Amino acid sequence: MDTQNTSVHPHSKSRTSGKNHPRCPVQPSTHTVGVVHDNTKHSSRFTVIGNHLAQHAELSGLAIGLAVHIQSLQAGTPVDIKTLSARFPESTARIAAALRELEAHGYLRRPRERISDGRIVTRTISCNQPGRSNRAKETAEAPKPPARRAATAATPSPPRRTALPPVPQPTYPAPELLATATDVLAGLRRREPRLFLSATDVEHLAPGVAAWLERDLTPTAVTRALSEDLPPEDLRRPAAFLSHRLTQKLPPLPPFRTSTPRPVTHPLQNCTSCDRAFRSPTPGTCHPCTAQLAAPTHPVAPVTDSGADERCPGSAGSSTAREARPPRSPGR
Repeated sequence: MDTQNTSVHPHSKSRTSGKNHPRCPVQPSTHTVGVVHDNTKHSSRFTVIGNHLAQHAELSGLAIGLAVHIQSLQAGTPVDIKTLSARFPESTARIAAALRELEAHGYLRRPRERISDGRIVTRTISCNQPGRSNRAKETAEAPKPPARRAATAATPSPPRRTALPPVPQPTYPAPELLATATDVLAGLRRREPRLFLSATDVEHLAPGVAAWLERDLTPTAVTRALSEDLPPEDLRRPAAFLSHRLTQKLPPLPPFRTSTPRPVTHPLQNCTSCDRAFRSPTPGTCHPCTAQLAAPTHPVAPVTDSGADERCPGSAGSSTAREARPPRSPGR
């Protein structure tokens, strides 16, 4: 009875209050039932999980476990269904259902995007606090899947071109004025080969040349002012040089001159009375016919012998009596 059976492996002894771990003393609990926590503070390799996930009332245990597992992984680790089924004993159907639970409650997002080589891939975005994450920022910062091919050397991007200096603007940018300015700029390369301009440069400089043309300068004078007295060295940016010259040598505005109105020339009309041609804004009669129609007319009765006595009964007799009557004396 006192001899120990050597064929039986020694069993581990239960922990007593006198043999506790020196760093984790068991605190006396006031609870008679339920869990008792024996916690140690983590200093490395830990993940902070919110109670809203660990104690979620609607998620299944598999969904909570997958969410904790995904949040503990490093960025760029594949978390597709096949990878998770190879990691855990659950089937692909159960893992796919758990991922759909997390996606429905906002702990997971799986957008589809097209990458640079034309393929469409599914991004997996894990949210530790649904509703408080910046989706656009997380999408931009989401790590790309590991490349299957060796990355080629990145080609250096061309340096950005500095914007051209501003040019004067015309007061009235008429289309004809801008067309003339474009012709002036396009003809500069015939006078000076170093003033070769692109279509974009001409479009930028055309308003400045139009501002010169509306100051009573001819296209020949503008061409001479822009192409003469050039520096002896090569012009690296002729458009920038012309922008500076258009601004610095801008001539003053011409003096104000009152414009005399041009005489109005009316079209030819045919007189409705005499059919003579005359100028008038509307059809009608000419000036002589208009004056003749406007002059007053007095009716003249025909003169006859018999009618003379009737018209003036005493005309003939009165004249005879006037001749027979003796003249009056001045005294009377």
